[in-house]
Amino acid sequence: MNKTNTPFRYDYVGSFLRPAALKQARADFQSGRIDAAALKAVEDDAIRDLVAKQKAAGYHVITDGEFRRATWHLDFMWGFHGVGHTPTKTGLPFQGEAAMLDDTYLTGKVSVDEHPFVEHFRFVKALEDENTVAKLTIPAPAQFLEQMVMPFAMENTKRFYPSVQELMDDLAAGYRRVIADVYAAGCRNLQFDDCSWGMLVDPRACMIFDTDAKGLEEIKEQMLTINNMAISGKPDDLVINTHVCRGNFHSTYASSGAYDSVAKTLLARENVNAYYLEFDDARSGGFEPLASVSGEKKVVLGLVTTKRPELESKDAVIARIHEAAKYLPLDRLCLSPQCGFASCEIGNKLTEAQQWAKLALVKEIAEEVWG
Repeated sequence: MNKTNTPFRYDYVGSFLRPAALKQARADFQSGRIDAAALKAVEDDAIRDLVAKQKAAGYHVITDGEFRRATWHLDFMWGFHGVGHTPTKTGLPFQGEAAMLDDTYLTGKVSVDEHPFVEHFRFVKALEDENTVAKLTIPAPAQFLEQMVMPFAMENTKRFYPSVQELMDDLAAGYRRVIADVYAAGCRNLQFDDCSWGMLVDPRACMIFDTDAKGLEEIKEQMLTINNMAISGKPDDLVINTHVCRGNFHSTYASSGAYDSVAKTLLARENVNAYYLEFDDARSGGFEPLASVSGEKKVVLGLVTTKRPELESKDAVIARIHEAAKYLPLDRLCLSPQCGFASCEIGNKLTEAQQWAKLALVKEIAEEVWG
């Protein structure tokens, strides 16, 4: 393998549909029918099987499919001191369905010892071979910050942090600890998953964040700053990429909007190696913002949806890749699904066979376009 770091020409975001045995084991654990050791044994087997399938599909990146998590982001936050959670009563308003995710909030100052995800990564790292590298996906610092500074959360957050900057300082320090620990565990490919930008581009953003246009620009700067604070001082050979999504729960979404309004912050100034960008439907707008991607950073085009089982037209996807190449050179572009297949345990509305068919299509198209 000539290239050992993400992104690859054909790639994926990270989460996979949970197999039935894993879903049952998690339910049994929640009800007290099995203990943590028994659950871990089922998780281990499911992850080994998943990685074998990732390799058989010809992909060069492996993940644990986020099989040890309830959600793509909240479990990570729960691994920090000063963060609590309770089952939600109403859920988050996604398009057509409420996402029943635990309310997650501050209970004190934020800090972290060795995060549980470090050991999760070690398990996947041990499954690498000469053709694959392990990738760890975690919510972006901006996502963590957003969780605690949304209008509904601020009253509680101010009990512990009189200023947002103090919270940012502690969050960034915590992330730098996690990054150092996963690097020591052998991680060289880390992915920030970040829906905060998906909310910031929504036409309702001022209402969502309870601010005006000027205040929204200040929030964008905060989100950019916290991400770059966390990245600051990372080892040179650690690749950190960002994935941007507009929500992915049971094939529904939370927000809409083109990247234009965050191109000069996110795409121009975030200190990452690449962006995995959602482009699977009209909600994401056009490719024009790609012209703002700075330096030699790459963009992974999320042109194949994980929200529907139907396979895309290969010719249509290829045409869209070449359309994107008008704004960023083709050799700086890659292809992937627009998001994970199961950002939460419930998963999206497709079968495992349809999941793998989507990935086979991504690989087939990428090999035709880039050779």
